[in-house]
Amino acid sequence: MTNDKTIRKNCPITRGVLDYFPDALTEVAFVSHTGNQHHNPGQPLHWARDKSYDHADCLVRHLLDRGSLDTDGCRHSAKVAWRALALLQLEIESERNRRDAEEAMAEAGAEARANR
Repeated sequence: MTNDKTIRKNCPITRGVLDYFPDALTEVAFVSHTGNQHHNPGQPLHWARDKSYDHADCLVRHLLDRGSLDTDGCRHSAKVAWRALALLQLEIESERNRRDAEEAMAEAGAEARANR
C-alpha cells in the first residue's frame, strides 16, 4: 500500500470493500484459515505462497463448482474469490517489483554517469 495520502483517500478499504461484502469476506477468511490448517498444520495463519502457483486454473475449477461446498466445507465461490485476490496481489507485487528494479537501475546509471 502506498504512503501517498491522496491515493489512500481514493481507496476506502472499509467503506468500499469491507462494508460492501462483510459476509463474502468472512467466507474468504474461512478459506484462508481452512487452507492454513491443511497446508501448514500447527503454524500461525500465513499465506504459504510456495504451495500453489496455478491460481487462474484453480479459480476456474472452483467457478465451475460455484454454488456448492468443497470437501473441506468451504464454498467453492469463496475459493474463487480467494484465488482472484491471490492472483491480483501477485500481479500488483510483480508490477511494483519491476518498477522498483527499473528505478534502481536508472538511479545506478545516473550515479555512474555523475562519477565519470
